[in-house]
Amino acid sequence: MSSDPVGLYDDSFYKLQPDVVLKSVEAAGLAPTGHCQQLNSYENRVFDLKLEDGSHVITKFYRPLRWTDEQILEEHDFLFELQQNDIPVCAPLRFPDGSTLKSIEGLRFTVWPRTGGRSADELTDSQLQLIGRLLGRIHNVGASKESATRWRLNAGHFALAPLAYLEEREFLPPSLLPRYRKAVLHAVELFEDLSKGIPVHRIHGDCHIGNLLYSREQNDENFFFLDFDDFLTGPAVQDFWMLAPAVDADGLRQRAVMIDAYRSFRDFDDRQLRLIGPLRAFRYIHYAGWIAKRWSDPAFPLSFPHFGTDEYWEKETQDLERLLREIDEPQVGEKADDTQTAENSEELTNADFFWDWEG
Repeated sequence: MSSDPVGLYDDSFYKLQPDVVLKSVEAAGLAPTGHCQQLNSYENRVFDLKLEDGSHVITKFYRPLRWTDEQILEEHDFLFELQQNDIPVCAPLRFPDGSTLKSIEGLRFTVWPRTGGRSADELTDSQLQLIGRLLGRIHNVGASKESATRWRLNAGHFALAPLAYLEEREFLPPSLLPRYRKAVLHAVELFEDLSKGIPVHRIHGDCHIGNLLYSREQNDENFFFLDFDDFLTGPAVQDFWMLAPAVDADGLRQRAVMIDAYRSFRDFDDRQLRLIGPLRAFRYIHYAGWIAKRWSDPAFPLSFPHFGTDEYWEKETQDLERLLREIDEPQVGEKADDTQTAENSEELTNADFFWDWEG
């Protein structure tokens, strides 16, 4: 397989120095102490900085060439819309000139408030209901106007483009390429058929449990939604299945609980449930392409040492084929106690769906 030759990565991004990070915070009119801690993020470079007043801010440097300025600013605008509707999200801080996006040494960055809370663990039914209601409110705002620049969750972006990249750069072994291509094209065919007439609007897009922060004050529980970096236009069900991705009976029940609560704020078209299978498949395909496109970043070969091996592609192809075989089985929400699919399926974990999962 060949590494990326188009200069997507350069030293200034993946060898970002602390002095540049500190200058970025000073550009926001803030006074850092010099404390600078890098946080876990494969896609961007993210730092926690302590200020002279004892508070902390987060600076995010965007990976070059992934998003245009307009796409990043639309993410920020969406967050401000949500915040104005009293939805718990983290919106960026404004620089003294009122902007939210700056550039230093050719790298674009934004400064954010540090959000309190802890990572969400296993969710209780009451917490699932709370999340469902919050998603209903997020999607109400999302449906209030159309996205101008962000991606649409479709077969082109999330299946065909990654497949083309993997083929062109020869990441796939020739012995498995026909099977893998056949599985991808089958997923595309199913998605195109099942998505006809399904409503779409602005959604989180990457709404897994790792992008939630949980807080509790006395008897008041709340969840904070983080990382709208991948926000896009798509069906509401995308944000549900990613929060409860398991294919076992509990995964079926969790999604049903969230959807029931969601309906207290927003209608949910049950036809969307048929998309869960193809969307799972797209997740596999898209993230294989995501890793491949970033293979020149030194962090990726270290973090994904088995990526690109024959064993990796054999498992990836088998998992895709298995997912596609199960698509015709009853999906979540049709009946909360319908466990036939779950009982006959090998359980998939969070790590199967989220390449950056560390939980």
